[in-house]
Amino acid sequence: MKTSENPSLPRVDRREFIKTSSLAAGALAFGVPAFLRGQNLNSKLNIACIGIGGKGRSDTDACAGENIVALCDVDSGSESYQTQTAKYPSAKFYKDFRQMLDQMGNQIDAVTVSIPDHMHAIVASAAMKRNKAVFCQKPLTQTIYEARYLRKMAKERKLVTQMGNQGSAGDGLRRAVETIQDGLIGQVHEVHVWTNRPVWLQAMDRPTGEDPVPATLEWDVWIGTAPMRPYVGSRDPKDRNGIYEPFNWRGWQDFGCGALGDMACHTVNMPFRALSLESPTVVEAMPFGKMNKESYPVGSKIRFDFPKRKAEIPLEHPHLFHHYRKIEHDALTLWWYDGGQPDATARGGHDLSNKPPVELTADIVALLGEVPDSGCLLVGDGGAVFSPDDYGTSFFVKLKGDEKFLHYTKHPAMAQYPERIPRNVYGKAGDGKQSGGSVFAHAQEWLVAIKQNKPEICYSRFDVAGRLTETMLLGCVSLRAGQKIEWDAHKMVAKNCPEATQFIRRQDRSGWALS
Repeated sequence: MKTSENPSLPRVDRREFIKTSSLAAGALAFGVPAFLRGQNLNSKLNIACIGIGGKGRSDTDACAGENIVALCDVDSGSESYQTQTAKYPSAKFYKDFRQMLDQMGNQIDAVTVSIPDHMHAIVASAAMKRNKAVFCQKPLTQTIYEARYLRKMAKERKLVTQMGNQGSAGDGLRRAVETIQDGLIGQVHEVHVWTNRPVWLQAMDRPTGEDPVPATLEWDVWIGTAPMRPYVGSRDPKDRNGIYEPFNWRGWQDFGCGALGDMACHTVNMPFRALSLESPTVVEAMPFGKMNKESYPVGSKIRFDFPKRKAEIPLEHPHLFHHYRKIEHDALTLWWYDGGQPDATARGGHDLSNKPPVELTADIVALLGEVPDSGCLLVGDGGAVFSPDDYGTSFFVKLKGDEKFLHYTKHPAMAQYPERIPRNVYGKAGDGKQSGGSVFAHAQEWLVAIKQNKPEICYSRFDVAGRLTETMLLGCVSLRAGQKIEWDAHKMVAKNCPEATQFIRRQDRSGWALS
């Protein structure tokens, strides 16, 4: 018997049916956010924010256009707790992220992670295991093993991720990347990156004694994966920052990654992308002053040697068969400078003297009148690129034959290089002058990617951010191991230094592990 077709139901091509069915199955398997499954792209995401002080405050506020459904912080006695819970009164507050995820997991689409370095991977992986999109502050992880773990997890689960190095949102950084890749200054053999960090104490031994843990603070959760130690508060009644928290954790090896962890994911971001600076073969760290087993030194000079390497870059006009073209980079040395010589009277305990040699910075002094406290200089066969800000979002160009550096928007050579890297159009990223605008734009890029279910929209997705973090963490490994590292990236081992193994993959405290 022949049945009549229902004219109100359109016919579905079999291939289209299979494709649609596969996508639906993928949504169920990989946990596409609930709003994608049941609402439209104009719906608001449900965001949970873990860590609401410091960067956590701005990361939360950058998502304020969505539904902030949960706030989580180990300290309910902080000023940030008072401010943020008042600002988001409908958000449920937790002190333990595990309890929050257990109780509200099915109500959450995405999570921000803005806490000390040693807990980044633990918390991020717990959220990712529940198929949540994740925005995690830099450095992405505290160890190389964790960086690879999160990269793999994000790829396998097809999750939308973003690391919080907000300079990535800037037009200037993306312009620098594409023009350097396209040969603006020729082959680059030297990169010099310097910072005014640390601006917190380093080179300390572990304090003696023990103070009562404040009633508002969950000390066990704050310690997390690190070995347990007694709580010690501030030794100065006028100083609101304690020995460890809420800010000085960066200098302690158990909790932070020193100056490298704070700034390298910003300041090395542009040259890392432009020059494919992945998998150095040799890393050698030279500490200034005291280096112990507890904290990082007041300064360090670190050499990263990169071999010849090949890369693929997107074409300006990709077509059916060709989306990328191949380029080759010569061997290169990157020099990292932080802090300076010990000076107990100065901020951060150093004299801020650790910068590139004067013969390399003469043109910078001619431009600015001085060498800035932070900067990045790329020296190529055909000229140099200099960025004077922490994020690499503004830069100057001096080609061979030029008398001085010119801002990239004014240098005539820039006109020959087309724009081929998509720009961040989701908020005002600024040009290195407005960090707040960059924070918002960077977060908006992540939020849009979640709503469109397109992880590739995020310029600092974990696949990229994990590689950048891993490379920079090798500097911390060399510092802590106390010797040069000969790195085998494929095997994830220091070939010449078995003592480095404990810093490549940390031994987590019992009860705390990657999800």
